[in-house]
Amino acid sequence: MGKIEIMGLGAGDLEQLPYGVYSRLLAADFVHLRTKEHPVVENLKAAGVQFESFDDIYESKDNFDDVYRQIADQLLEKAKTQDLIYAVPGHPLVAEDSVKHLLENEAGIEVEIVGGKSFIDDFFQAVAIDPIEGFQLVDGLTFHQDQLSLGNHLIIMQVFNEFVASDVKLKLMEKYPDEHQVALVDAAGTKMQKVTWCPLYELDRLEGVHNLLSLYVPPLEKDERTKSFELTQAYMDAIVEKDVWVQSQTHESLLPYLKEECEEVAEAIQNDDIDNLIEELGDILLQVLYHASFGEREGFFTMEDVLETLNRKLRRRHPHVFDGVKADTIEEIDKMWQAIKAKEKGNSDETR
Repeated sequence: MGKIEIMGLGAGDLEQLPYGVYSRLLAADFVHLRTKEHPVVENLKAAGVQFESFDDIYESKDNFDDVYRQIADQLLEKAKTQDLIYAVPGHPLVAEDSVKHLLENEAGIEVEIVGGKSFIDDFFQAVAIDPIEGFQLVDGLTFHQDQLSLGNHLIIMQVFNEFVASDVKLKLMEKYPDEHQVALVDAAGTKMQKVTWCPLYELDRLEGVHNLLSLYVPPLEKDERTKSFELTQAYMDAIVEKDVWVQSQTHESLLPYLKEECEEVAEAIQNDDIDNLIEELGDILLQVLYHASFGEREGFFTMEDVLETLNRKLRRRHPHVFDGVKADTIEEIDKMWQAIKAKEKGNSDETR
């Protein structure tokens, strides 16, 4: 049984490659590369390093996950009879799914992370930010806007062409102002480094392919995070602390307001008044927050308890969404719901 040693090729220039990794690559009989589309590869070739890449797999698969799984499968198969060196861009543990699959292998193949340097340090330097302030690193091909924390520095990797940039832009505009200034950082830390600032709505004005391009999105100031539930909670905490009217309310005293807001939602729906519906739904959410604040003051429950109960119920009540259970018609879904609720409550007559 062989062993797989994984090394990172650094962020771009040869100077960004750790000396220890470079020495081991030069001493290797043969190196497997995830891709030869990396600036250091030409240096390795000039130094006489023998290698082959998996670039052909990218053309044969429809999505990146299949690519990385096949790369891992091929390496694991070879490692059954020999030791291997596998080299990837950057650092092996930063956004390298093929490495993740290798580490999770069930074939008993030993996998060692030798080292490398990611682009992250050079990226921070390129845009002059301190990571201690808090940051998120996400993949431009897979991230969802709801996972973003608008008060953190945001780095989005793999924004390598206008199509990816366009998708990223549309997702970000769900959370950030159209004019929010962002930076396209190409080849961070290399001699070819280029930092281009632009408003968010111009993000996708790219030409060509940029394999070393990432996006920097600065954090929003607190009062600018108007599309964030975190801001809602922060405002509510401040209101509960200082507003004597809120402090005097109970579940019973708040009940008339909840009923009134529900009636106003119904009226907005009947009038097909979308703008008013948006406002009235917000007012219902406000009532929920009022009740949660009273529950927390009395020591009964918190907003987190409400969210946990809701999230557990959403997950439990929708096995046809999350667990592959077949339920394609309304009748099948209703039957499934009744069975789930009967199990939860011990009462098969309960309605949804």
